[in-house]
Amino acid sequence: MEQELNSLQALAGESLQSVSSNEQLEEFRIKFLGRKGEFTSIMKGLGKVPKDDKPRLGQMANAIKKEIESLYSEKRAALMATSTGAGSDSTIDLTLPGRKPETGKLHPVTQIMNEVCSIFESLGFSVAEGPDVEHDHYNFEALNIPAHHPARDMHDTFYVSDSILLRTHTSPMQARIMETQQPPLRVIAPGKVYRCDSDITHTPMFHQVEGFLVDKDVSFADLKGVLTIFTQKMFKKDLDLRFRPSFFPFTEPSAEVDIACVMCGGSGCRVCKRTGWLEILGAGMIDPEVFKMVGYDPEVYSGFAFGLGIERIAMLKYGIDDIRLYYENDLRFLSQF
Repeated sequence: MEQELNSLQALAGESLQSVSSNEQLEEFRIKFLGRKGEFTSIMKGLGKVPKDDKPRLGQMANAIKKEIESLYSEKRAALMATSTGAGSDSTIDLTLPGRKPETGKLHPVTQIMNEVCSIFESLGFSVAEGPDVEHDHYNFEALNIPAHHPARDMHDTFYVSDSILLRTHTSPMQARIMETQQPPLRVIAPGKVYRCDSDITHTPMFHQVEGFLVDKDVSFADLKGVLTIFTQKMFKKDLDLRFRPSFFPFTEPSAEVDIACVMCGGSGCRVCKRTGWLEILGAGMIDPEVFKMVGYDPEVYSGFAFGLGIERIAMLKYGIDDIRLYYENDLRFLSQF
């Protein structure tokens, strides 16, 4: 066995001198150091040698193996160094840039939420957040929607108990802020809201931004000016606005706000159902009854409020026709944003 190990050492040294490519080096490794290679074959005979010779031959085998591995590593390093030089026939071009790993990005709903908040902050609005699990008082009663009010039929509400629910809008932040702060106020309240509704344009959980402004001598014209600036900045173009009379218990007068169709510019298309208009949000002047509930004098102060759905804005901006796409976690969809 000792003679076989010495012969293997010499043969390995001679073989390495003729190695000139990575392919030949890999063949050398398999032949001499592989699991079925020459060294392994010799070591299988260690069990047959006399017991007294095993320690000496074992140490000799380890030393020879380390030497062959060292020679292999030196040859490999030399080949790698020469593969970067001119005239190399290596198939690996180490000058090529590496593959850039894919990185995660913000969800399209989050992107639009951040953009909406940024626009209103540039107009002097502060941002406030409130609880998703809300008291009936703030969600309804403080907004002029008592228990017997027919407007409650408009909200398919998730109730936790008789007086606790998942908020159906972010408007409760109006009452929460106004009962603890005095005018002037300019606030937006972004967050999640919940309703028992699910189809291609509705989902049980969605995102909304409530905004309101309270001060002396605030008019509907101020509301129109703020919303005009918002739509111009959000859609990066001048868009006509249309205010249609509507009803909300906590605003009077109230209006549904439409913008000229972002697809056809108002000329009429399939998206806007040939009307040239797309509904974008609800708004109105804060009802005096709401002011009375928080201790404001409606003879002194006035204000406006508006509420917009983030998913709705994203659908209009990106041309998405099914709200459920936001929550299916399909990377083919999400990676486009």
